[in-house]
Amino acid sequence: MSTVTAAPSSPFALFSGTPLRLIAAGVLLLNGLFPAVWILFTSLKTEAELTALPITWAPHAPTLANYAMAFSDQPLLLFLFNSFMVALLSTALTLFVSVLAAYALARLNLTYRGLILSLIIAVSTFPLVTLLVPLFEIMRALGLLNSWTALVLPYTVLSLPVCTLILVSFFEGIPQDLENAAMIDGCTRLGALFKVVVPLCAPGVFTAGILAFVNAWDEFLLALSFNSNPALRTLPVGIQLYQGEFSFPWPVISAALVVGIVPVAVLIVIFQERVVSGLTAGSIKG
Repeated sequence: MSTVTAAPSSPFALFSGTPLRLIAAGVLLLNGLFPAVWILFTSLKTEAELTALPITWAPHAPTLANYAMAFSDQPLLLFLFNSFMVALLSTALTLFVSVLAAYALARLNLTYRGLILSLIIAVSTFPLVTLLVPLFEIMRALGLLNSWTALVLPYTVLSLPVCTLILVSFFEGIPQDLENAAMIDGCTRLGALFKVVVPLCAPGVFTAGILAFVNAWDEFLLALSFNSNPALRTLPVGIQLYQGEFSFPWPVISAALVVGIVPVAVLIVIFQERVVSGLTAGSIKG
């Protein structure tokens, strides 16, 4: 007598014995790791192997020629330098302003504090494309087009809402008695902020800084619209120059992408513990 196996009642029945957190971790790992691995493999393939059928996942004969072409075909080092300086300057300005704004929201008895926080959240949801024309007109009126400033200022404004909200939750978790003690010892309020509160909120500051840096490093639309000077192109804009009118050298483009991913990946690895602790601590404070 044959035995008939019943089909799973739902697509998730196969995972019924697996902890949900392991499934979620696997999905997140696949979603985040697979594109990066695929870009890396593509950068090590030749054009012929990339277009061959059937598709090969790992390169059969890895080559670094694409990386040499990425640096020789376009001024990739210049693109990296411009992106790094713009991201660094905008991150520093974002942290300075967001620290002051978050401290005011956390410590001062503001009448419309709830409304201000709601407006900050609302502003952070605006699509970037809707802000492109107003920002362009402002930069043109100020004579800032084709300069780092034309990117640093908008990137700062775009990162401020998220960074401020992160820091508010941290500042609210710091006892105000510590600031009062510092001011009794001779510190001003700003001195107590930067000498006592900010060091205690280092995980939150690092988290906000990483988010601001990555946002500025990856941004494409404003960098393309505000800077037409070839000497000021950032990495996302520079990478599009590798494609020709009728050709897309994907291995070379992938090599340039890998070079652009490495600095951010190294930054995340170096500050991994602080970022993770900042995200988890910030989620339960306030």
